[in-house]
Amino acid sequence: MTETSSETAIARAHMVDSQVRPNQVNDARVIAAMRSLARETFAPGHSHPYADAEIDLGGGRAMLSPLLIAKLTQLVLASNPPHILVIGAGTGYGAAILASSGAVVTALESQTSLTPGPVPANVTFVNGKLAAGWPANGPYEAILIEGAVPEIPASLASQLAPEGVVVAILADPASGFGNRAPLGHAVIAKPSGGQFATTKIFDCTAKILPEFEVAPAFVF
Repeated sequence: MTETSSETAIARAHMVDSQVRPNQVNDARVIAAMRSLARETFAPGHSHPYADAEIDLGGGRAMLSPLLIAKLTQLVLASNPPHILVIGAGTGYGAAILASSGAVVTALESQTSLTPGPVPANVTFVNGKLAAGWPANGPYEAILIEGAVPEIPASLASQLAPEGVVVAILADPASGFGNRAPLGHAVIAKPSGGQFATTKIFDCTAKILPEFEVAPAFVF
């Protein structure tokens, strides 16, 4: 049975009030965006867009759970960045939340099979390799990697404006098995000595973006 617009509106309000707001998400911009954005228009038709779970997008990719994307975007918006790069933007839900702040958002995606949802006019979708970032539209005051990575590419440092930050999920590939996402933690990262110095913010789990997966080493 197809849900009506009123049913999805109720589900969306319940998502915000039961999953997001009780869990230390208090940025009014994030909350307002999640109340207004029709999450189902960014998700596959067979999915449950307002459930407290990630959504499989195919190709090893997933749409982050409502709470996780809320907490990550809140971290990004904490410094009121005017220019933001989203790496691994998927169908654009996270980019659309960030755009609600009025920031100019570049949404980088490598999989052309992922069709963007109805993002605001201040979001520009580009196609390219995720690990390379998108220097053409930089520098950025904030970069969000929307998925887990074993490490943050050092090359992203040159795409940040002074005092710019990367918000990412650092995960240990060895802690995941089967279809289970590896253990990790959300970090705020700042360039330091050609690499990144990271500050752990909270624990979480998310699938590692396929382009960032580390090939298994041989053990003798």
